[in-house]
Amino acid sequence: MNPSDAAPRTARQRPAPGPRRPTAPDGLVVVDKPAGMTSHDVVARMRRIAGTRKVGHAGTLDPMATGVLVVGIGRATRLLTYVVGADKEYRATVRLGVTTTTDDAEGETLAVADASAVTRADLAGPVAGLTGRIEQVPSSVSAIKVDGQRAYARVRAGEDVALAARPVTVSRFDVHEVRRAGERAAEDDEPVPAGALDVDVTVVCSSGTYVRALARDLGAALGVGGHLTALRRTRVGGYDLAGARTLDELLAWPEDVPLDVLALADAARATFPVRELTAPEAAALSYGKRIVAQPAEEPTDAAPAGGPVAGISPEGTLVALLENRGEHAAPVLVFAPA
Repeated sequence: MNPSDAAPRTARQRPAPGPRRPTAPDGLVVVDKPAGMTSHDVVARMRRIAGTRKVGHAGTLDPMATGVLVVGIGRATRLLTYVVGADKEYRATVRLGVTTTTDDAEGETLAVADASAVTRADLAGPVAGLTGRIEQVPSSVSAIKVDGQRAYARVRAGEDVALAARPVTVSRFDVHEVRRAGERAAEDDEPVPAGALDVDVTVVCSSGTYVRALARDLGAALGVGGHLTALRRTRVGGYDLAGARTLDELLAWPEDVPLDVLALADAARATFPVRELTAPEAAALSYGKRIVAQPAEEPTDAAPAGGPVAGISPEGTLVALLENRGEHAAPVLVFAPA
């Protein structure tokens, strides 16, 4: 048969892509991160759920940790810089008597000591010493960069990494239950040293504080060593678990309906003091112009004084973040289109 008489070859037919999700409006989503996922994994899932690649998060959670991960969509990603700096609240379990390479349960055991004689009264002094403004040495497997490379990457490459102490603030370090380690069957997959103790705590701290470093330092102060076995973030600034949704709930969102989000104005109210704008002020700010300085509403714990103020229009939309500079208030970020 003449090759020219052969039937023309056709390219393999690829299955048609499924319908694209409608793009979510600009806003924040508070995710209850599950254990075993990185914060980047959550963002990757949220990009599909939100129908856009413009998604980011405010503050990394380790894979073993669960709880509040604030995710920004669209223009709300511009707010994340400020959310990252908000104070955070955690519920955690510290295991006394076992030291690990990573200061948490994901590392290899370095040393084991008998902590069975440690009492609640013994904890008071070391806990007080780790409360307030302290100098904390981060874990060597943290994401802090050393000469342009993450510390944890250097550790995995076999380097000895010593990080400098940095100032952090622990405003609360509350001790709850103290019990023999392993009493709760679901807590451990491996045998637990007989002399180990588990201490349940609540920590409220500034951005940049490592709770696993607190666990390490608490154990060191008691002379028995310690590490973190459980960590759940319950609040970031004005966002808490009450307003969080699980990934399963978000993945179950209807494919043909835009994802429901916390609107920009509501997100800003949870992060900043608020200034209610007049219509002329809103119009001026939308063009990047300054307006006359005025005090904002009273700051809250979630929205302290001294930072930017959220300018809200009479229609209830976020116009801009602004800062008082002498007699004028100047826009820092403008959200409303001119």
